[in-house]
Amino acid sequence: MSFRSVLTPVVTRWRTANPYALDTALAALVLFAVSLQWMFPDEGDDPLTWQGWLLGAATAVPLVWRRRAPFATAYAVSVATSAQALYHAPPPDVMYGGMVVLYTLAAVGKPWQRRTMLAGWVIGVVTTMQHQTDKEPFEYAFHLMGLVCAYALGMLARVQRAYTTELEDRARRLERERAADTARARAEERSRIARDMHDILAHAVSLMVVQAEAGPVVVRRDPERAEATFDTIAATGRDAMTQLRRILGVLKEERADGATVPRLPQPSVAALPQLVRRVQESTGLRVGLRTTGEPRPLASDTEVAAYRVVQEALTNTVKHARASRAVVELDWAEDRVTLTVTDDGRGPSAPAGGHGLIGIRERAAACGGSAETGGGPDGGFRVVVRLPAAADREGALG
Repeated sequence: MSFRSVLTPVVTRWRTANPYALDTALAALVLFAVSLQWMFPDEGDDPLTWQGWLLGAATAVPLVWRRRAPFATAYAVSVATSAQALYHAPPPDVMYGGMVVLYTLAAVGKPWQRRTMLAGWVIGVVTTMQHQTDKEPFEYAFHLMGLVCAYALGMLARVQRAYTTELEDRARRLERERAADTARARAEERSRIARDMHDILAHAVSLMVVQAEAGPVVVRRDPERAEATFDTIAATGRDAMTQLRRILGVLKEERADGATVPRLPQPSVAALPQLVRRVQESTGLRVGLRTTGEPRPLASDTEVAAYRVVQEALTNTVKHARASRAVVELDWAEDRVTLTVTDDGRGPSAPAGGHGLIGIRERAAACGGSAETGGGPDGGFRVVVRLPAAADREGALG
């Protein structure tokens, strides 16, 4: 067992103890130390008198209140020590009370208090030594060094306490910042899940509604086509459920052998042709897909954002625009990809300001991109989203 392992619990208990109990014990210890020179006097010393003992007690008892009233305690001990030195019954060999109050003022006192008291004690010691008979040169150094060391230890304690307080404040700030970051991350994750669920459900429900509205007409005119229509509705619903499970993490299940079934990949730019084909087959809306430039690598969340942006734009076209044709354009540049979805429908008055357009802007901003919505050059409605490539995403996010 090391000395440190034994000392650490003792120091911990000492720091957490009642401060007034500790100060009372310190005052008793100082009183005992002050009384030693009278209890065991050297040859030639003055005999112990009750006045001298009272003055000695007056340098120790006020230490009980050294933390509650440090300057008043220091003043009382200073007066008692001066009286004891002048009374010579006998004068103190070591100024225990003075060193304690100087330490206390240096540790917790105001600047003017500790400086005034230090100067007063130094002047007092020098003056007393000048009037003392049979003084030795080393006694000057002994008394002055005792006072200066006590003051220096108090200043070190003050610095250590300030340093510890700063560390604790910094730890609390970091904890608050960590909690705020966690709350912000949770809010962003909830917002992302809400956007994904909105895009999936809005897209799927829009396609199903279009098919369901056409179902009664097709049933009467073309039963075989009606069966295909209902198959399309079912397939759209199953696809929506699959994507919802993917978002909520339901597909991460344990296999019988203990291995983990990997999550299905999120949709990406590569899945846009399939999305365009499904919308065209399900709704009858003619959708074209045009690509210019050389495709660049995108971050995984940017890939998902690009897919969801096109999905939401086409969903708005189906729900609101009453369009007969839409065009999806991908323009690849060296540092970004620009997605443009244009229809020939009713124009900007139809889908303006809905949750879908807000979600498009939020998705673009989350990836370091931008989004613009409004009327097309030849009428209709247009959505333009610019997303950074993987190499420029960090700079776009700042």
